Amino acid sequence: MGAQLTPTSRQRNGLIDSLNTTHHRTALRVFLFIVIAHWAEHLTQAVQIYVLGWPTPEARGVLGVPFPWLVTSEWMHYGYALLMLTGFLLLMPGFTGRSGTWWKATLGVQVWHHFEHLLLLVQAVSGAFIAGKAVPTSIVQLIAPRVELHLFYNALVTIPMVIAMVIHMRAGAADERTRCDCALTA
Repeated sequence: MGAQLTPTSRQRNGLIDSLNTTHHRTALRVFLFIVIAHWAEHLTQAVQIYVLGWPTPEARGVLGVPFPWLVTSEWMHYGYALLMLTGFLLLMPGFTGRSGTWWKATLGVQVWHHFEHLLLLVQAVSGAFIAGKAVPTSIVQLIAPRVELHLFYNALVTIPMVIAMVIHMRAGAADERTRCDCALTA
């Protein structure tokens, strides 16, 4: 006999099913908008540092200039990492075959990226920093500067995500079993 579904679990399964079928294209567009906005922040910060010559503490991206606390808030950075992880998990059922493989690859990178931000948040809250550093420091940040590291992490997350989306939208491939409206029409 199968497991009983409670109204809450039916609603949750209905939401996940809806996000991966009838509303998949819209959900992916919203998710992609969030990713692009995040990239805009990081690229603006990189331009501020490497093109305009601003000192790193002053290079705060687009939103960080009027709201400087955003850049220094580990809660905000962790919240974004958690949002991304949640988005990858919620939208994963819509990806199958080769696109599913790429989506799972990007999910794996985001799991690590999330862990690094969780580590930063725990340090910020506790005041105990790893390796005797004066500020919260991630593991990979011990060998790479934070600005460059986050550009690298975002590339590692974005590239397989975009590949998954392109393969998914070209769902005519034999290994793609899509139930959504994402497929490009000829």
